[in-house]
Amino acid sequence: MKLVDEAEIEVIGGDGGNGGSVWLQADENLNTLVDFRHERSFKAQRGENGMGRQMYGKGGEDKVVTVPVGTVITNVDTDEVIGDLTRHGDRLLVARGGKGGLGNMHFKSSVNRSPRQATPGEAGEQRT
Repeated sequence: MKLVDEAEIEVIGGDGGNGGSVWLQADENLNTLVDFRHERSFKAQRGENGMGRQMYGKGGEDKVVTVPVGTVITNVDTDEVIGDLTRHGDRLLVARGGKGGLGNMHFKSSVNRSPRQATPGEAGEQRT
């Protein structure tokens, strides 16, 4: 049995997971946008926080929204056409997920063996 001094025990945290993205996918079995009457906001899953022992957080799941074939996607703020889904199965990325933050294992050095700092993640895109 080996005795360990308290100074040798390190709790180093891992990075946070990336957030999920929002995709639109064309489906020839749909013919109207009536489903958007009730659900107007679509959010992908957020990434998990990093944990101790250099364990990274799990990345968020992407959100896939099905729309009819022939849907034209425009940004309301800039009136820019983002894309046009013309064939069954076409996919378009409309909002990219955020990037997870860095855990304190990135700030570890020979002098500072147990750092107590981390950086926050970056927010994902939001579009109307």
